[in-house]
Amino acid sequence: MLHIYTGNGKGKTTASVGLAVRAAGAGLRVYFLQLMKDGTSSEIAMLERLGVSVGAARSCCKFSVSMNAEEKAAASAEHSAILNEVGRLLADGAADLIVLDEFFCALSAGLLDRELAERVILGYSGDTELVLTGRGACSPFTDSADYITEMLPHKHPYDRGIPARKGIEF
Repeated sequence: MLHIYTGNGKGKTTASVGLAVRAAGAGLRVYFLQLMKDGTSSEIAMLERLGVSVGAARSCCKFSVSMNAEEKAAASAEHSAILNEVGRLLADGAADLIVLDEFFCALSAGLLDRELAERVILGYSGDTELVLTGRGACSPFTDSADYITEMLPHKHPYDRGIPARKGIEF
């Protein structure tokens, strides 16, 4: 089934990490792949300890609006490589759960090949659970989703000028 965690509130990655932990605890083969992130978020080390296969776009270490053309090209290439790997995992039946963290952010920033993304995600009809996270979930992915959870911010410390904290927001 296709799961989407979206919205402007905190918790999209956290929810996907929770599902990855649950699946790993059940003995499932789990892949947690980050787009728009360089793999240094605090959850990565623990997921690896649990036997989750992790990956990230190592060249993405800042917001896309701050990237120059060369950095955007590098990020796009890494994102395409990750999507191609997802396609291979799906075709081989090598995963029970695949999380594509910040999928919609990469898509909206133009750092993800939309045609490739649609072909890989929407062209799949096997038994692997797929999770897409990020703000701005869009069609045709939302049309095909089995689960859509929207995180809505009612209150957040950032609104009071408190920056993201290691271990809580990243």
